[in-house]
Amino acid sequence: MTDALNRIADALDRLAPKPYDEPDFSICDAFLWQCEPQRLVSVPNVSGVDIDLLLGIDQSRDTLRVNTEQFAKGFPANNALLWGARGMGKSSLVKAVHGIVKGIILIEIQREDLSSVGDLLNILRASDKRFLLFCDDLSFDHDDTAYKSLKAVLDGGIEGRPNNVLFYATSNRRHLMPREMIENERQSGVNPAEAVEEKVSLSDRFGLWLGFHACGQDVYLSIIRGYCDRYDIDISDTELHAEAIEWQATRGSRSGRVAWQYFLDLAGRKGISII
Repeated sequence: MTDALNRIADALDRLAPKPYDEPDFSICDAFLWQCEPQRLVSVPNVSGVDIDLLLGIDQSRDTLRVNTEQFAKGFPANNALLWGARGMGKSSLVKAVHGIVKGIILIEIQREDLSSVGDLLNILRASDKRFLLFCDDLSFDHDDTAYKSLKAVLDGGIEGRPNNVLFYATSNRRHLMPREMIENERQSGVNPAEAVEEKVSLSDRFGLWLGFHACGQDVYLSIIRGYCDRYDIDISDTELHAEAIEWQATRGSRSGRVAWQYFLDLAGRKGISII
């Protein structure tokens, strides 16, 4: 009987998942959270833009920087939602701020992996480091329940968010839900106000709402001029304006991302390396 129990125990040990290896947070200051299997993957070099090149978003830039510096120093700080027009530097700003504020570790988590965020927080809670969780392009559909996991992290739940963790997210949607979904909730149900409240209460849990709006032509051109000055590309204002305006016309939009894409084309034609 004892031998049989030992064999069963050995078989269960082989089937059990391997214990999670504690990450070495001293090797770098950025990681990716992977869900299957659960682990933190180090990112030695974070792809980002110099914060001085992020033009036209001065107020959001300064607000997020101050908030992050407070957190890095151990003072109170707010979770932040960066919402608005695509291509206007929301995710670039998060990475740029992380690049200049010392003492915090950036951890990116995919929207699809939010259901496992509780496991991640349990790992981070035991560390003496300070962590900035970052979810890019966050939004939810009408049948998506992943937002409930995030609500507990931001504000509710018994344990709540660890004091050494801050959460930043970017989204094209101010309330993280499609507008038509909110309107449908208002028009249905016995108490539509409660239905809407359930859906939009997630965004209310972010202490900072930083709006990013489509840039005008002057800002668009100044962004490109800033890139040219930084990388010593010699081009007259007349030539630059004509080319840049034509470029944005062919794209049908004008944003910081479009400005960067034009600049890459220009640098390539000029034979200038920007690495």
